[in-house]
Amino acid sequence: MKNKDEQQRILAVQRFRDGEKPESICASLGKSRAWLYKWLKRQEHHDNEEPWCKDSSRRPKNCANRTPDEIEEIVKIVRLSLYNKEVFCGAQAILWELEDMDISPLPSLRTINRILARNELTHRRTGRYSPKGTPYPALPSAGVNDTHQADLVGPCYLKGPIRFYSLNVVDLATARCGLYPSVSKGAKSIMNGLWNIWKRLGIPDRVQVDNSFTFAGSPKYPRSMGPLIRLCLHSGVEPWFIPPSEPWRNGSVERFNDFYQQSFLGKIEMFSVDELKNGSLAFENRHNTTWRYSKIGGKTPVKALGSMKSTLRFPDPEAPPPDWRKEPEKGRYHFVRLIRSDLRLNIFGESFSVPPELEFEYAVATIDVKEQKLTISHDGKPVKQIEYKR
Repeated sequence: MKNKDEQQRILAVQRFRDGEKPESICASLGKSRAWLYKWLKRQEHHDNEEPWCKDSSRRPKNCANRTPDEIEEIVKIVRLSLYNKEVFCGAQAILWELEDMDISPLPSLRTINRILARNELTHRRTGRYSPKGTPYPALPSAGVNDTHQADLVGPCYLKGPIRFYSLNVVDLATARCGLYPSVSKGAKSIMNGLWNIWKRLGIPDRVQVDNSFTFAGSPKYPRSMGPLIRLCLHSGVEPWFIPPSEPWRNGSVERFNDFYQQSFLGKIEMFSVDELKNGSLAFENRHNTTWRYSKIGGKTPVKALGSMKSTLRFPDPEAPPPDWRKEPEKGRYHFVRLIRSDLRLNIFGESFSVPPELEFEYAVATIDVKEQKLTISHDGKPVKQIEYKR
């Protein structure tokens, strides 16, 4: 069925063909002569496949920034291949595959996401995910404070308006959380936050974080040890840095961050820093005493802690020790890295060669501060040792 505009165009052309003057046609329809002549020309040159009275698409025939069709097809094929292998098949995984294939021009993550959305390739695998392929080194998590995962959420905003960040920490064994909100993400604020959280959760054996400047320190001085590394080593804690661009390796705290956003920031109105601090402590206590997790037998985090009957180690002073900024003389910190085809291991911008057998495997780089050695291990076995002097 033709719409009103299409019927008007057909009627105008018919009236002109019957000998009526253009002035009369245009005046009665409230249209210009250019409009009438446009549809007369369209009617004369139309083909039988598409009615001449319909609107034509205004979409440009050529798009200067459009991704080449060949690249788009490769992205679709790679995504389908990864999906069928039942491994990660998101934009980051696809980009890694394209890098290995030496594809040029290499699309950005944003472009890959647009291609997936445009071709309706964003659906996820159904059922529980079972890891396959390259094994990843797991940290101990059976005992209380064996391993903490930490992450910085933000910037977030109060209705004040006030911008703030929240340091969130999760103990893997008990699912206990610790929160520390701050208007700054500077080294002093983060170290005070970590210290305050340890005063409530206890000091862990390990803390796992991402490679952001907040935790890693300045990339200009890769061997200088950032503030988090120094505080941890002074406190007998071993920092572990997950591979870049793999946030799912910090999965427990990432899932908690979603819960924090939805159940706290998304539901409670706060207008001042004091309200934020009090609200964060109340939310932390409510989570640890009432939230239940299947991985700890349906217990709350506090009840899980009580059932394990562990002795916790707490900080002594009210604030971080004044010498935490000094370089530690002993201790170890670690980096997990996926070795690509270039056989290089990157630590804060500094690159080291690795043996060929580590290609496409996860390696652990351990820096021993006292020995000033960098040991590269795979599957728990050392494969290379390098001098690492500060």
